[in-house]
Amino acid sequence: MTYRIGIDVGGTFTDFFLLAPDGGTRPHKVLSTPADPSEAVLQGLAELAAGEGLSTADFLARVAIVVHGTTVTTNAVLTGRTARTGLITTAGFRDALQMRRGVREAFYDNKFTAPPPLVPRRLRVPVRERVDHEGREVEPLSREDLGKAIARLREAEVEAVAISFMHAYANPAHEEEAAALVSEMLPDAYLSVSSRVLPQVRFYERTSTTVLNAAVGPILRRYVDNLRRRLAAAGFSGILRIMQSNGGVTSPEAVAALAASTLLSGPAAAPTAGLAAMQTEGGDSFITVDMGGTSFDAAMVVGGAPAVTTSGNVNRFALALPSMDIVTIGAGGGSIAWIDDGLLRMGPQSAGADPGPACYGRGGQEPTCSDANLVLGYLSPDFFAGGRLRLDVDAAEAAIARRVGEPLGMDVVRAAFGMYQVMNVNMASAIREISVQKGWDPREFPLICAGGAGAIHAAMIARELGIAKIIVPREAAIFCAAGMLRTDLKHDFVRSYTTLLGDDTVDRAHLAGLLDAMASEAAAVLASEGIGEAQRRFIYALDLRYQGQYHEVTVEVPEAWLREGAWGAVRDAFHDRHDRLYGYSLRDEGTPVQLVSLRLGAVGETDKPPLVADPPSGADAGHARKGTRPVFQPDTGGFADTPVFDGDRLRHGNRLAGPAIIEKVTTTIFLPAGFTLRVDAQGGCVLDDLTAEAGQ
Repeated sequence: MTYRIGIDVGGTFTDFFLLAPDGGTRPHKVLSTPADPSEAVLQGLAELAAGEGLSTADFLARVAIVVHGTTVTTNAVLTGRTARTGLITTAGFRDALQMRRGVREAFYDNKFTAPPPLVPRRLRVPVRERVDHEGREVEPLSREDLGKAIARLREAEVEAVAISFMHAYANPAHEEEAAALVSEMLPDAYLSVSSRVLPQVRFYERTSTTVLNAAVGPILRRYVDNLRRRLAAAGFSGILRIMQSNGGVTSPEAVAALAASTLLSGPAAAPTAGLAAMQTEGGDSFITVDMGGTSFDAAMVVGGAPAVTTSGNVNRFALALPSMDIVTIGAGGGSIAWIDDGLLRMGPQSAGADPGPACYGRGGQEPTCSDANLVLGYLSPDFFAGGRLRLDVDAAEAAIARRVGEPLGMDVVRAAFGMYQVMNVNMASAIREISVQKGWDPREFPLICAGGAGAIHAAMIARELGIAKIIVPREAAIFCAAGMLRTDLKHDFVRSYTTLLGDDTVDRAHLAGLLDAMASEAAAVLASEGIGEAQRRFIYALDLRYQGQYHEVTVEVPEAWLREGAWGAVRDAFHDRHDRLYGYSLRDEGTPVQLVSLRLGAVGETDKPPLVADPPSGADAGHARKGTRPVFQPDTGGFADTPVFDGDRLRHGNRLAGPAIIEKVTTTIFLPAGFTLRVDAQGGCVLDDLTAEAGQ
């Protein structure tokens, strides 16, 4: 009899999803503890234990697996509190981090200034060495330069060392030689080597990713080590997995070696959770959004495959490791309202968990999205977090009046509704970024809405975009935590090989050697994590471009095409993908297609908790009605007495018509006029907009 737990640490709340031995589930939330995130983790586990009628030690002894998503590395980069890092690089290239890509990165921002590099110039140390793009040694590594460089970094008391040499992806011998001497002279330093982290072309992206890995490595290693010690001391002896940016999980040992793989991991479990939420509705294409206390995350899943990118960035630092293609903006329940030259803005600054929104009564003075939702009647002052936190309406009104209403000459209600509308527009823009800008029409996809704050805004966002169907899963408020328990292990491998696609241009033996090397490395990693051959799945992809282009498009292909040299089929797949992304292809012009890199995604399949269907219980939802309260209605521009329902008492088949408020312990749904709601077999709420034309 064992438990499984997913834990997602956010900026405001730490979310828990408990899967009990009998198949029952239990969501739980506690306020995050930014100074030491493990405090909230241990607190939440203790509260879960109490809810099961067990001591913490007895409870944790029965927990088989904990899957943990952490924002420790992300927060370190965003706040500038990274480890003291040194960089050893090829002579003549120490300023690559400062020069970045050498192009204007924000075309319409005349005031754009790139952030200072994570490694200051005095700690970027050049050494003489050179390898060409085919891996041939041009100049041997200078041991004298290397020794002086390491001594300089040792004197500077760096915690981490990044090594990135030109063309090391083609021949890592110089980097490995340098790494061996660094390990000897600085045995306690965290070591990040570009040919291990990201063995592919593009020096700036490879170096930036390697430096990011070094800068957060010691921080993540300390956090994971501390968490493991505290869990063990509390009685946990099961398996600990850590969430990665690529949508997979991995072991603590693997993530400690590649800390940068967690930099965009916060919302990465949402697409996996979305696939489970869609099972009762059918279909495997959808948009997921997750609105928590600090941020709003939007992602696309098409044909069951979440969109992935290798062009990510964290605080404007390039991160080229594969990660879920997720757009994140500063739009959460804690987003602060402010006036910018007479314009109302929301976020990205957040009140966080401490002091939190003004309505929390913890000393917060700034008006936030949650304050506006309280004033508009969408939130109950008595039932927030199931009644564990009473909200102060007077404090919310005072903050909005002082910071928004008075400067703009509005009453409190109009100011609050303005805040609500600005939030909705911001979030709709984020959804357009991951759909319209990638060649997809959002009206053709259902919207899966998650996060504790998301369902208050979901209907109006969907109406803004013309989306006809919204799904609010039963575990919406802890969506990513729930998704983590359905996530497989995953590791990504890449090798660069630049050549035109064609029978007389591709060296089949060389290509096969690269594929075999990646497959061998992947098999070894999965074996070390206890994944047998029957549970392994390899996904192959190519980075391709038209000859003369600068950027590539990643195209997933069957392994057989690569082994058999089916270059015509590969080209056709590339043309189709390019046309989808950019609205055109050069198929008819016969423009040559160039291969740049080979990719392998190694998946270790894990046991998934079964999806249990609830028995139907009819359409009448009268048993769940709690009463009424005044709620602001966007269509009329005024308050109206609105029925309030206990969402945790709604059952499969129950139906409602808007306007209505549905309150759960961990989330609230606002159902405007023109929407209907029905409860699906998994306990999720499906909202249909009667005013939208389906499929438009």
